[in-house]
Amino acid sequence: MLLSDDLSAAGFDQPFELLRGCHARITHMDALLLRLIDHVALKETQGRPNLPCSPRGAGRRADPGGAQEGTDAQAQQAADKVLRYFDVAAPLHHEDEELHVFPVLRVSAEEWDGDDAVLETLESDHRVLALLWAELRDWLLQVKGAKALPASAPITDAAQRFSALHAAHIAIENTQIFPAAQARMNAAQITAMGQDMAARRGVRWPPD
Repeated sequence: MLLSDDLSAAGFDQPFELLRGCHARITHMDALLLRLIDHVALKETQGRPNLPCSPRGAGRRADPGGAQEGTDAQAQQAADKVLRYFDVAAPLHHEDEELHVFPVLRVSAEEWDGDDAVLETLESDHRVLALLWAELRDWLLQVKGAKALPASAPITDAAQRFSALHAAHIAIENTQIFPAAQARMNAAQITAMGQDMAARRGVRWPPD
């Protein structure tokens, strides 16, 4: 099954829990992307007529469009879901980290388990992820429009690198970066962080 229920997330009154929830969603969307690539390839293979082994005139005719076998309704919905998340939510998540998390550690007088080089690597990851996403996006738009052929080897490779980089990036942030930053922020700073995260998403926080 390609699609599953959305994961729950914390509110803007708990911005670090919200960031961790975003990480869980990213992992979920990466897995969905990889399943989608397999799904489109399998469906296209199953739908392809075995003409050389069939009697003349027998079997189902090939679709003249040639690119719709693997892009069934389930695939189109999955592609739309992945597109919406990585087009909108993921860039905002990266901004959250670069505006509110990394600066706290850069200016902190207290030692922590990393250094500026770790933060620079994480920021570089954001740029690499954006480039990989640009490679994947066109194919997903074709799937969404029921016009895609199975993913090419470069697209499959980009998806695997996208997922692997997210996994490594998330592990460092969840275990080192978020705990260190949260420990160095007071209640007023955490509240202001949540309010800014909400405002950049067009949400009034706290709600009336």
